[in-house]
Amino acid sequence: MSDSNLAQSILSASHDPTIRGLELLISKLLRAGVMVSVLLIVAGTIIMFAQHPEYLSSSTQPARIVANDAELPHSVSALATRLYGLRGDAIITLGLLALMATPMLRVAVSLLTFVYHHDRIYAILTATVLCLLLLSLLLGKVE
Repeated sequence: MSDSNLAQSILSASHDPTIRGLELLISKLLRAGVMVSVLLIVAGTIIMFAQHPEYLSSSTQPARIVANDAELPHSVSALATRLYGLRGDAIITLGLLALMATPMLRVAVSLLTFVYHHDRIYAILTATVLCLLLLSLLLGKVE
């Protein structure tokens, strides 16, 4: 493909209302994901300090939050139980999960876009990236 054909192809793609709409959707998705995660993390932090006022007066107590033996939810059921009890640490964890899910959703929307436009190469590459992201989320563990 010559440079002029490539430039014309890029120019026509940028003026395609479908592609422009998907770009706006992805932009809004990323913005909303970050805003929701920040709100959850801030709310969870406020709730955690309200539930544990000793964290404000002691320099050693907050270290328990990040210690290796900290009581944090490590499963979906534990997270749901703690969220039901409005625990600050669970709300922070939910905010972090929302932050992690945001780029994954972006990749999923991109995959749908490439499939819709019958762009097989990019669809395969994007599906591979999405599978790797999901696999790292499911298999990853902290030691």
